[in-house]
Amino acid sequence: MTEELAEQPLVTHGNGAYIRGKGRWLLGALLAYAVIILALMFFWSGNPSTFSPVKAAQSHAKEHQREVVPGYVTVHTTIELAETLLHKSGGYFSNDIMPPGVIMDDVPEWEFGVLQQLRDMTLALRNDFSRSQTQSQDDLDLREAHPLLSFTNDRWLLPSSESQYTQAIDHLRSYLDRLSDQKDGDAQFYARADNLVIYLSLVEKQLGSFSQRLSASVGQVRLNTDLSDDPNARQSTPSNRLVVSRTPWLKIDNEFYEARGACFALIHLLKAVQHDFAPVLEDKNALVSLRQIIRELESTQEQVWSPVILNGGGFGAFANHSLVMANYISRASVGLSDLRDLLDRG
Repeated sequence: MTEELAEQPLVTHGNGAYIRGKGRWLLGALLAYAVIILALMFFWSGNPSTFSPVKAAQSHAKEHQREVVPGYVTVHTTIELAETLLHKSGGYFSNDIMPPGVIMDDVPEWEFGVLQQLRDMTLALRNDFSRSQTQSQDDLDLREAHPLLSFTNDRWLLPSSESQYTQAIDHLRSYLDRLSDQKDGDAQFYARADNLVIYLSLVEKQLGSFSQRLSASVGQVRLNTDLSDDPNARQSTPSNRLVVSRTPWLKIDNEFYEARGACFALIHLLKAVQHDFAPVLEDKNALVSLRQIIRELESTQEQVWSPVILNGGGFGAFANHSLVMANYISRASVGLSDLRDLLDRG
């Protein structure tokens, strides 16, 4: 009996050491997992590298023995941006349900900004650039590509967002191949001033929305101008004469990165448009105007040195990144309005 009692503490001590050993192992595993997650978040949070739309299109055409016809650069750039969206470092994040993607909310906002511009471009390709007149039939591949890119951006169950966007890329590639095939006159791209004006109008509306939402980071009290300049204009329901808008504090960085992603895509798309519509722009003496718009948008991609998006007052001690972004976007939006007027004047 005495020997059994003497041995009992040894058993208890062994169990405690075993539990402490398991606890240390579990703690070490959790710490290692956290370090891996943080490292992946750091490496995957950077913006993809920019590329030259003209050089990329020329290289692709040479590789596939194609001719760079009008519209080739624009369509190829659209495809490249869609590929970047899906295959950038870390892949596509917007529909992730596991770490680190599920906790990286800024990257999905960036992706959504890019996606909006791809949707607008495919809409313009389907409705305007590929059609000679309003009663012309739309291209079969573009008819499929636009709704596929309009699929919800955060679905992970089948069909997933990535699968739908991949199908859209396949249709755009098919259109591009037919467009550059001199023996196939079915696919066309009409680089006309009126088509370009319609697309620029879509872009201008997007930039105007971003400018307002970014400016609301510090709160705005403005007069309601929804029905201005038209004495006979009406609206469905009444609204206040004073409009107060303020972005919630937790949404400020979301608005910033969505706008940043949209501007990233627009820089490439407008450079492609500059190439494909060069004769039209030169004829209207509007080439320099488009170049200035691109320069304004390029300023939105400068390095953010702060670890968080700051929201200081307009003349406060701290920076307000949203207002800086809104400034560049507003100038680009005004430039687009002037460019559209210039192209409309004939």
